Amino acid sequence: MSHSSRRTFLKATGAVAAAACVGAGRLSAAPLSQPVGLQLYSVRELLPKDFDGTLHQLSAAGYKEVEAAGYYNKTAKEFRQSMDQAGLRCVSTHHPLGVLRPQLDELIEYGHALGFDYMICSSSSRRDPAAKGPLTLDDWRWVAGEFNRIGEKVKAAGMTFGYHNHIPEFGTEGGVVFYDELLKQTDPKLVSFEMDCGWVMAAGHDPVAYLSKTPERFPLLHVKDMAKGANGKYNSVIMGKGELDYHPVLRAATGLKHYFIEQEEFTGPIMDALRQDAEYMRKFSL
Repeated sequence: MSHSSRRTFLKATGAVAAAACVGAGRLSAAPLSQPVGLQLYSVRELLPKDFDGTLHQLSAAGYKEVEAAGYYNKTAKEFRQSMDQAGLRCVSTHHPLGVLRPQLDELIEYGHALGFDYMICSSSSRRDPAAKGPLTLDDWRWVAGEFNRIGEKVKAAGMTFGYHNHIPEFGTEGGVVFYDELLKQTDPKLVSFEMDCGWVMAAGHDPVAYLSKTPERFPLLHVKDMAKGANGKYNSVIMGKGELDYHPVLRAATGLKHYFIEQEEFTGPIMDALRQDAEYMRKFSL
């Protein structure tokens, strides 16, 4: 083979090899390692009518893990039995601060019996329940102190305490973003965060910015797609049909342990939408 022919051959084979590598990279895009999870608030209208049947439908739709949002008057034994029979693992639960504070010991006992890994505060409250209006910066600092106190007791029971955001956490006072203050004032050893990515976006912030800065603070995510309606407000929609690109979000979530799909609003049959949500996340790759 002449020198010029050899050079042409090497260029051609090099191009083929490069193309093969690119193709292989595309084919080997990493799927999510976490099981598909669901926040059970998504089926709050179905569970009271047919608790066990709804859970079995979720399992058939591809969900493996769930996060509780109420116990529907079931004992811990009954609740766990229903989960086991449906082939679901309930790894986390939600309670508002106004319920956690007076019932903490009871709720810890219940959660421990169910084998929860996480106990999450779903919403905050003011120090003075009689006060009107949104929480102030002082209120949020008091909330952070309560989270540290609760987190210590939850940790002693073998679980992890955390906080789930909506929109108010991204209000400001004196240039201080309340959510930033919560991250600053809470002890990372006692308080984790469950970022609701949809509400972060709806509040005008970027989930990636928080996840990139302190990924270890966010072991849990609520995966929710949002689309802006005619009234200018964001609505919860089927995964992949909204405005939130989860590729950079989930690439930044290097501390992620579990994620839970949460769809709060539906324009058609609830279970049909949740099947589409689960299928979207099953096919999702980073």
